[in-house]
Amino acid sequence: MEQEKLINIVNDLIKQPNESEWVEFKLNYHSAEEIGERISALSNGACLHNHPFGYLIFGIEDKTHKVVGTTFKIKSHKKAVKN
Repeated sequence: MEQEKLINIVNDLIKQPNESEWVEFKLNYHSAEEIGERISALSNGACLHNHPFGYLIFGIEDKTHKVVGTTFKIKSHKKAVKN
């Protein structure tokens, strides 16, 4: 996805009055289990509300929706899936 398109999506989402069943803001990483639970809940919420996507966005304050950045580096927290 183009960077400009991603920026526009984030800008549209932070204009919403609150987080919802399909949009969640986080400042930093908590745990792999929490991310898995959030992704599952957001995808279910998006489906229930007829949205094509759910969004988990790092670097945004929950209450103010202010963009503050994050120290979360996804590649360093990547988990291998065991079969």
